[in-house]
Amino acid sequence: MPDPWNGTLVLYSHGYTFGPSNPAADVGDAATGSWLLSHGYALAGSSYSTTGWALQQAFVDQKQVLDIFDTTVGTPKRTIAWGHSLGGMITAGLVQLYPNRFTAALPMCGVVAGGPGVWNQGLDSEFALAVLQAPFKLVNFTSFGDAAANFGKASAALTAAQKTPEGRARIALSAALADVPGWFDPASPEPAADDYAAQEVNQLNWDTSPDFLFAFFGRLELEARAGGNYSWNTGVDYRVQLSHSIDRAEVSALYAAAGLDLNQDLDALNAAPRIAADPAAVAYVAKYITYNGNLNMPVLTMHTSGDGLVEVTDENAYASVVRSAGDNSMLRQVFVHRAGHCTFTPAETISAFQTLVHRIDTGRWEDSTNPAAMNAQAAASGALNSPPASFPVSGWGRAAPSIYVPASGSSTSNVAPPPSVSRTFTCPPCAVTTALTIDSPRPAPPLSRLRLGSAR
Repeated sequence: MPDPWNGTLVLYSHGYTFGPSNPAADVGDAATGSWLLSHGYALAGSSYSTTGWALQQAFVDQKQVLDIFDTTVGTPKRTIAWGHSLGGMITAGLVQLYPNRFTAALPMCGVVAGGPGVWNQGLDSEFALAVLQAPFKLVNFTSFGDAAANFGKASAALTAAQKTPEGRARIALSAALADVPGWFDPASPEPAADDYAAQEVNQLNWDTSPDFLFAFFGRLELEARAGGNYSWNTGVDYRVQLSHSIDRAEVSALYAAAGLDLNQDLDALNAAPRIAADPAAVAYVAKYITYNGNLNMPVLTMHTSGDGLVEVTDENAYASVVRSAGDNSMLRQVFVHRAGHCTFTPAETISAFQTLVHRIDTGRWEDSTNPAAMNAQAAASGALNSPPASFPVSGWGRAAPSIYVPASGSSTSNVAPPPSVSRTFTCPPCAVTTALTIDSPRPAPPLSRLRLGSAR
């Protein structure tokens, strides 16, 4: 608690924890926490009662934190929800489930495509590698040993593939089906648009860690919760999926360099036996959670453009359902041009937080998400504009703020990622996209099935 308190409570939801350690967290990084306290904001959060894909528990536990705060401290004038990664997913879920308890939300690097969609997207990538490179089990793990054995087989398949031009082309195809970016290290510049060799190496790095950890051990944990397999690729045309991918030029170039027939591999994928889901397991994962797009308060999301764990496609899926629900005016999305998952500086986080508070105070976004204004605000934070200890700092030095809101005609639009990372595919290929303004409204789907950025 700060002294004095400004009447605002900031509820933090932390990300995925494999366990067994399960510490409580009330802030994403210490520097941001110190800034919030020094400006009068009260901080709260919990460990959740379990580790893993703990959405079912987190929703209840975080609501109980609010109840305890009301009883022991007092009812806040305002409550802002925020969190990183799975915590961003929880944040978006909390304001959907308990809108009367919150004033605004800041989901950061969040899994905001919803549970079924994000796991389906991962399945597409793993399916391609298993069919084209070496077989391994993808779903229905029976034990930790079963998951570990197949993690080993998949890792060996990656290692073998990387040794040949043909294998590298197939790694690129696998990555493209999940829109894994060709940028991995926050300390390194983004590879040139036609540096396909570097992009493929970076995609390999994402697969190696952390993506495969979730593909096998994270899936094992959630299958136990859900009571079976919750992912499917029945009815998916992988030729169509590749045509939607931002990585399709890379795939075509590497296939040509290897002398491989891309159409032949796509035919093999489309002919391979498919994976069906257990309806009860799907229902569990959809309940925890799929988004309906109904926003009763301002929501500002922030994502790095080079995130290969929770791809930026999640933001497009979230924007799509918000657009369908007609709540465009409540949502703004900003992006940081950097590789890595949740690799924000404290200054960038604080700038986003101040932007959200401005929206609460004034009732209008106005030009507050203008990238120049947000970057200037971050730069003014001085030493806070440095990478936190939680992600690589080698070669980083002092970071230049790099928040941007790519837009078509107006920086105040609700917008999708810029053309270089665009994953909105209602007009493929789109030169510029504004996810909440240029497309016609579509009915909200009963289930968020993210396939390269679309909820359908």
